[in-house]
Amino acid sequence: MRTPQELRTADDRGTVVTEHEYDDGGLVAVDFGTARGDLAVDVLDDTAIVIAGNEQFEFELPDEASELTANNGVLTIAE
Repeated sequence: MRTPQELRTADDRGTVVTEHEYDDGGLVAVDFGTARGDLAVDVLDDTAIVIAGNEQFEFELPDEASELTANNGVLTIAE
C-alpha cells in the first residue's frame, strides 16, 4: 500500500512516514511525534481527516485500507 500524497508531504515537517509490506498485507505508519499532542481522526465516506496539533490533513483512503487507527501520535493505515 502506498502512502497518500498528503501524508508523504508531512515528512517535510518532521513527521516520520514508513511503509511496510507483509505477506498478508501492507501497513503505513505516520509518526507525528508527541510535540503535536494527541491525534484526532475522523472518516467521512472515503476521506480521512487527521488533526495533529494545529495542522489538518485530509486524504482519500487507499482502496485496500481496512483499518485506520491513531495511538500515541502515530497514525496507522492497515490492509
